[in-house]
Amino acid sequence: MGSFSIWHWLIVLLIVVMVFGTKKLKNMGSDLGSAVKGFKDGMKDGGQAPADVPVPPASVTNAQAADKTTIDVEARQKS
Repeated sequence: MGSFSIWHWLIVLLIVVMVFGTKKLKNMGSDLGSAVKGFKDGMKDGGQAPADVPVPPASVTNAQAADKTTIDVEARQKS
């Protein structure tokens, strides 16, 4: 088992072009390029939230919302 020669790759390329067509391959290439560009832009932002997207308020956890006298039935163990 050796590596494929240039003729094998040309035959594979010819079959792919025949199956998908040049227009569809061009569209897939441009879609892939725009996805990579969007990914790079997202990485450049450093994970910061965009200014136009509102940040949701912090949610209240169950421990903060629960009254001190309230007993959580699921957490209670039988003795």
